Amino acid sequence: MNYSRGSDIVSNATTGKQGFPNPLQWIGAASLGLFSEVGRLFIFFLKVMATAFTPRWYLAQVWKQMVNIGFYSLPVVGLSAVFIGAALALNIYEGGSRYGAEQFVPSIVVLGITRELGATITGLMLAGRVSAGISAEIGAMRVTEQIDALETLSASPFRYLYAPRFLAAIIALPLLVLVADIIGIMGGWLVSVYALDFDSTTYIRNTMDFLTNNDVIVGLIKAVVFGAVIATMGCYQGDRSEAGATGVGRAATLAMVGAAVLVLATNYIMSTLFVEIGL
Repeated sequence: MNYSRGSDIVSNATTGKQGFPNPLQWIGAASLGLFSEVGRLFIFFLKVMATAFTPRWYLAQVWKQMVNIGFYSLPVVGLSAVFIGAALALNIYEGGSRYGAEQFVPSIVVLGITRELGATITGLMLAGRVSAGISAEIGAMRVTEQIDALETLSASPFRYLYAPRFLAAIIALPLLVLVADIIGIMGGWLVSVYALDFDSTTYIRNTMDFLTNNDVIVGLIKAVVFGAVIATMGCYQGDRSEAGATGVGRAATLAMVGAAVLVLATNYIMSTLFVEIGL
């Protein structure tokens, strides 16, 4: 058989007649691959969500994952929040001083932290820490055939592995965001009082007068969605991990990058919806 002729046909399909790359075919292949990947991810998400909200629940696994996702993430979330709040206060003061509007620093800080930065920064931090960790853990189980062993014993990996992580993430993320909001606002207060010479009592009063329940609710809703995104992406990439250390590492990287991009994308979509409905 003439194998060289077959390889020439494949090569000509990928490149032009003269051997030049075919950009239209590349664009088409990339588009089809993207839609196919999005479809697989969406189906995986629906399966995880359906399993997470129907019995039976492994509560011990849920609690264990809540500790791993929530408690062990407190240091990085707290440090990130305090510096974000401090930097936000400094920049708002610098911009407001050009127009004599320094008094709006506490109002803008509390609004920016509760509605936007608290949830987003927490989501991005956990996309790096939690999503990659989940992916690496499940990927190692996949390549060592532990997940296959579960299926052999008629134990669903969706119910025993993925659903507990999903539930833990959507519970732990709002709690972490509440902590991040408080610490971030305190970071802005510290800089404003001790570096920008604001009166502490006036700053706190202005903060509390401007803060509304809707501001906090918006951040918590975002946190629930971010938790679902982070857990789903970590489980999905880990489940599709290839054999070997390289495959597990690649899955962890894809989980981290994909979760971070989806956090930013869903944040914009939700912010737009909240503005449209007046929340």
